[in-house]
Amino acid sequence: MVTVNADKDLRKQLLALLKEAQAHATFDDAVADFPAAKRGAVPEGLPYSAWQLLEHLRIAQRDILEFSTNEDGHYEELKWPDGYWPEKAEPPSAKAWDESIAAIKEDLGEFEKLVEKGDLHTPFAWGQGQNLLREVLLVADHSAYHVGELIMLRRLLGIWR
Repeated sequence: MVTVNADKDLRKQLLALLKEAQAHATFDDAVADFPAAKRGAVPEGLPYSAWQLLEHLRIAQRDILEFSTNEDGHYEELKWPDGYWPEKAEPPSAKAWDESIAAIKEDLGEFEKLVEKGDLHTPFAWGQGQNLLREVLLVADHSAYHVGELIMLRRLLGIWR
């Protein structure tokens, strides 16, 4: 049975999914106090560094946000995989690392605003059936996957609690 508050309840759960730990560590946990000297390290058996994961998260989340807010037709699909992953393992600077984290948080805040006020169910006019609900779930799923990878990478580097 659908309650009168189903839409409100759904939005509340989506916001919790984007913002809270739920059953796993958060993005903030994964990047907190990450030693600068380890940000470009690629542990044995992994194909990328923490910097590459961080930038991939930023780029992919921004891409999904651009797609989700494409009313004016500004969205341009990135080339896979080159457009989504930085080539170099090392961040160009400590500032770049901090700016990437800030951009991820800022874009996540934009998704939160969309969840609070946007139409979750109607397919986008510019897509192929995608709607805001699907894109928010995609962001949450993608982030959880790569946050888990960041934590695994930290464990392999010996820098996880």
